[in-house]
Amino acid sequence: VLRDDFRQPPGDVVVAAGEPAVLECVPPRGHPEPSVSWKKNGVRVNDKDERLTIRGGKLMVASTHKSDAGIYVCVASNVVGERDSEPAELVVF
Repeated sequence: VLRDDFRQPPGDVVVAAGEPAVLECVPPRGHPEPSVSWKKNGVRVNDKDERLTIRGGKLMVASTHKSDAGIYVCVASNVVGERDSEPAELVVF
């Protein structure tokens, strides 16, 4: 089972360059419990980047760069399939 509705979709975030940013997402209810990943401008976010951490649905950027700005989507997935959240914008000034 994977419901359609995100319990908390990510919201837009505005930060100054060098500041940390957190995008929060609580995925839809599902069985098995869905895992959360993120896409930026349609491309899967690579958490191999040491500045990025994905934990419990949150995408944390330790020190934002101008290049982190973009449209982010929270992706919930389990064996049933995937659901994309509404997009949220990260603005870095």
